[in-house]
Amino acid sequence: MRVVLAPDSFKGTVTATDAARALADGWRSVRPGDELIARPMADGGEGTIAAVAAALPG
Repeated sequence: MRVVLAPDSFKGTVTATDAARALADGWRSVRPGDELIARPMADGGEGTIAAVAAALPG
């Protein structure tokens, strides 16, 4: 199964990238064969630049 993980940040606690990583870790613990695609999101405020950078590596 292919799964897209696209969380926003949890303001003041975790970045969108870290949230996507935590979701992926949890998912893999019960379904290790699934293909996970992490796409951290942002609503235009805090974390927007980090989300864009994650979407466009390099």
